[in-house]
Amino acid sequence: MIIKNVRILGGEPVDLRIADGRIAEIGTGLGAGPGGGETVEGGGAIALPGLVDLHTHLREPGREDAETVQTGTRSAARGGYTAVHAMANTSPVADTAGVVEQVWRLGREFGHCDVQPVGAVTVGLEGRQLAELGAMADSAARVRVFSDDGKCVSDAVLMRRALEYVKAFDGVVAQHAQEPRLTEGAQMNEGVVSGRLGLTGWPAVAEEAVIARDCLLAAHVGSRLHVCHVSTAGSVEIIRWAKSKGWNITAEVTPHHLLLTDDLVEESPVGAYNPIYKVNPPLRTHADVQALRAALADGTIDVVATDHAPHPVEDKETEWPAAAMGMIGLETALSVVQEAMVETGLLDWAGVAERMSLTPARIGRLSGHGRPLEPGAPANITLYDPSARTEVDPSAYASKSRNTPYEGMTLPGRVVATFLRGTPTVLEGKLV
Repeated sequence: MIIKNVRILGGEPVDLRIADGRIAEIGTGLGAGPGGGETVEGGGAIALPGLVDLHTHLREPGREDAETVQTGTRSAARGGYTAVHAMANTSPVADTAGVVEQVWRLGREFGHCDVQPVGAVTVGLEGRQLAELGAMADSAARVRVFSDDGKCVSDAVLMRRALEYVKAFDGVVAQHAQEPRLTEGAQMNEGVVSGRLGLTGWPAVAEEAVIARDCLLAAHVGSRLHVCHVSTAGSVEIIRWAKSKGWNITAEVTPHHLLLTDDLVEESPVGAYNPIYKVNPPLRTHADVQALRAALADGTIDVVATDHAPHPVEDKETEWPAAAMGMIGLETALSVVQEAMVETGLLDWAGVAERMSLTPARIGRLSGHGRPLEPGAPANITLYDPSARTEVDPSAYASKSRNTPYEGMTLPGRVVATFLRGTPTVLEGKLV
């Protein structure tokens, strides 16, 4: 295959020759060669390494009414992703080798992108007993990321033991930082808006206290810690301090925490208490958003991760206290990052590739992903048109769920094509 007229990381136009699942040649005026082959016209699109998501909820097994591995990976491909990490809060929980291998094999069967299961830290996500970390690491799925996401590993002794255990196979514990006693009944960010609306507040310190504790624990045992969905300015400062010590700490931010604020709970287009904006951790203030953007730009926050959290209609279109927490985000992530980071001058396209492909692949230890686009590299490629402008229409999504906070908004950019090891999964914006 020849991919014509693309701009690697926004550079000068070139052609890519793809052979045997890898980039064979980069140049101008490339022809198909003696073997013939397909030609794809890139139209001047930006070429990025295939995106890698460290934080995706695929819901299967157990909640196939919200999402399946098939629909979730189709959604990921449309968003430019060639690999996703599937979180463990399924039913049954992915806390054994058998369950993670089931998810891994489903990903291989459907083939829209690679699926790397995340193993639970504790049995049943209950925070009482370590799960089969070693067995999951040794399984066919080769799990290297472990998380009770959706719940915090709040027991300090258990968290220490998990950090010690994963060192044996170069694993990482990804913590959902939420002190449960400080967030009982919490509905949204604790602040002026929650006070006006009469909703129980979720204080920033509930996140920050756990992050501070876990950074100290990771340093004490010499292990890797990854902080999920950072949402406050205070968390940024703690992570920046920990990194200044040389500790092995990484962190992620979601697209929605880079763009949306808690004001929307009161002032959404359809009025107050719209559950589409109910998410964990909650949307924070404008000052928090600005701090998160700056931290992503300067490397304090390492990656963008979607926290794609699909829910069926009945779980979101209900009264605020009963509504499920979460937003979908795979198909809009790159557009939101363009709006929040590129168009504000905080990142260039090389920076986007670093934070949405290279670094998440490194953290997740995915050797076949997150490679610069150069001869010999796997042909995991995303073609993106930043000049497009698209009104968000969730009815057109590949995901089973429709709980996007961007419905009706016009976002920049469009994924033109996605290639997984040289095989197109998306062409001209449509699934193949």
